[in-house]
Amino acid sequence: MDKKTLLILGPLPPPYMGPSIATDIILRSQLRSHYNLAHLDTNVHEKILTMGKIKFRTILANIPKYLSMIRIIRDTKPDLVLIPISQTTRGFLKDSVYIFVSRLFSRRILLQLRGSNFKDWFNGTSVMTRLYIRQVLRLAEGIIVLGEKIKPQFYDFFDRDRIFVVPNGADYQIPPRDEISDRLRLLYLSNLQPSKGIDDIMQALLILKEKGHDGLELDVAGTWRSKNHQESTIEMVTRHALPVTFHATVVGRDKFDLLSRSDVFVFTPREPEGHPWVIIEAMAAGLPIISTDQGAITESVIDGDNGFIVDAKSPEQIADKILYLLEHPVQRQQMGQASRRRYLNDFTEKSMVERLRQTFSKVIEPAS
Repeated sequence: MDKKTLLILGPLPPPYMGPSIATDIILRSQLRSHYNLAHLDTNVHEKILTMGKIKFRTILANIPKYLSMIRIIRDTKPDLVLIPISQTTRGFLKDSVYIFVSRLFSRRILLQLRGSNFKDWFNGTSVMTRLYIRQVLRLAEGIIVLGEKIKPQFYDFFDRDRIFVVPNGADYQIPPRDEISDRLRLLYLSNLQPSKGIDDIMQALLILKEKGHDGLELDVAGTWRSKNHQESTIEMVTRHALPVTFHATVVGRDKFDLLSRSDVFVFTPREPEGHPWVIIEAMAAGLPIISTDQGAITESVIDGDNGFIVDAKSPEQIADKILYLLEHPVQRQQMGQASRRRYLNDFTEKSMVERLRQTFSKVIEPAS
């Protein structure tokens, strides 16, 4: 039987952010053995610092993308179009054009949300905007979300059997750190901005230092979103002589080397997340994880099992959990092993591809 054709919309790196990483992994995955994959790169941002900024040339850059989509649909005649949707008004308006184009050519449409703030954004928009959003969503056969906790955001828009859960998953060859050390090497990997919790982690280190606890070091790798925030954070680290080493954004082997040299992964976002790739990477590296209850994080990080869940904006709680892991090396190792098991069981590429394959099949088959 001939393979079905899928048109996958999504950005490719750079910049290295959740949506672009996900698109890259999906296109390289074993999903290719099940479907013919076509792709439209929707990325119009060269640098993370340009994201979210209104620029006339950025708006114009989307027009060739729409024209390219028309050409791809005419050439490939996809059985299904997978379209990620934004959870901002400007972003959703941009994405809705892709949906209209797909419907114009009578293609079946499956949406995907890579965050967890859709309902809050929807409720905060105007009456006319909400009406527009509802009409656009009605054009799709269903939507993919990253976790069970995110499904309720779409109960008002889709039947429950049309809301599909597909967590992130990928194959990472990261050798776990087996030795137990008296020192605790912490790692933070993400964009460097307050919403990602980096300030709370710095405050936690300051709390521990002021209480006389040493034996800690923190590696921080990521891209600064604000020059002022970068300068103020580095000034704080210097003034208090905090044990922090800053790295530029790391990818590939450099990132895996950092993970394999670490003892604990700390990522404590203050605002909604989807299912962060850095959590998957930390689990693959066999690290205990300190994080917050945002998006689908608690479906990967189980409090007391493979890490700890703390309240957002709670440096004291972060400090307490870091201290516990410093003083209990055996439990730290056991939590890391639990992370590795959860990764192998649920968050490999094979797991993600199988969930995607089942989802695509359910949406395409009615048209067969």
